[in-house]
Amino acid sequence: MAKIGVQSNLSDVQQELQSKGYEVVQIENEQDGQDCECCIVSGRNADVAGISVPGQMSIIHAEGLSAEEIGQRVDEILTQH
Repeated sequence: MAKIGVQSNLSDVQQELQSKGYEVVQIENEQDGQDCECCIVSGRNADVAGISVPGQMSIIHAEGLSAEEIGQRVDEILTQH
C-alpha cells in the first residue's frame, strides 16, 4: 500500500488513513516525506511547514477538511497515478 506522510498534529487524519490500509509516517521536515507518494499538511503553505515537494508528490492541505474528506482525496490522487 502507498506510503503517506502526515504532519504530527493531524492525528485524526493519521488514524483515518491507517484504517484504509495506508502506511502512514509522521512528517516534521522534508526528509521525513521523501519516500511518500502524498503528504498531508495542516496549513496552506507546505514551505511554511518545512516541507518542499520533491518531484510529482501530491500535497493535500488539511485546513477546512475532515479526516474522511482527506482520506477520499488521497484515494482519488493515488488512483490517478
